[in-house]
Amino acid sequence: MQPPDTVRTVAELRARVAAWRAAGERIALVPTMGALHEGHLALVRAGRERAERAVVSIFVNPKQFAPTEDFDAYPRVAEKDRAALAGLADLVFAPGVNDMYPPGFATEVTVAGPSGGFEGAARPGHFAGVATVVAKLLIQCAPDCAMFGEKDWQQLQVVTRMARDLDLPVEIVPHPTVRDEAGLALSSRNAYLSPEQLAIARKLNVVLSRVAGELRVRPVAEVLAEGRAELERLGFGPIDYLAVAEPESLTPLDVLAPGRPARLLAAARLGPVRLLDNMAV
Repeated sequence: MQPPDTVRTVAELRARVAAWRAAGERIALVPTMGALHEGHLALVRAGRERAERAVVSIFVNPKQFAPTEDFDAYPRVAEKDRAALAGLADLVFAPGVNDMYPPGFATEVTVAGPSGGFEGAARPGHFAGVATVVAKLLIQCAPDCAMFGEKDWQQLQVVTRMARDLDLPVEIVPHPTVRDEAGLALSSRNAYLSPEQLAIARKLNVVLSRVAGELRVRPVAEVLAEGRAELERLGFGPIDYLAVAEPESLTPLDVLAPGRPARLLAAARLGPVRLLDNMAV
């Protein structure tokens, strides 16, 4: 199977999408920063179940990286990514930085509410960068649906709220977190882990599963404190947060009401990697 074609300009992207629209076909968009893994490919497959055409955008977005983060080191493997998409995607949209943010670019999309804590607090400006680039991609491609993984739960809520608030004519579709055989949430940055660190990382999901199981039957603060202590004993650290929140607003919860949904969220550092995970409570 041949890899999908790649276009680099908005005009080329819109021309392809317009032809599909004229043929009465639906379009799914999967926004990515490349370095594709099975989690990304699962999103593409899910998109194909909802639409006749699938577009994958590959763009390492500088606006969502802080100056101290790994923008320059972030893996860029374009040909490997295209090969992985053979038989899955119809088109790759891979713009350059100047295509997305030409000289004089002066607009930023900010989303209050779900962006306020957790990643929003740990990475100031991150979600403004995410919301800005996703808004541009949704406008550029004008898909019927856009697929986002639940691993980045807070990002999913920010994007969903943005699309709703701006009346963007697109369905934001969540997809369950894809995990490896040991339960570790797949991430492009997992490639930075040594074998020893990978063995530790695979215990994160185990701890979170135990914590999530106990939150309904024991005091929230007590269970979370024990969870943090266990992660530290295993070798994680620092732990940016281990918390339980209302799933859409991301408002932290100190008490869980019977029958009300809640989400357990964690961010813990391990060597060069900052691991994120979450699960329903």
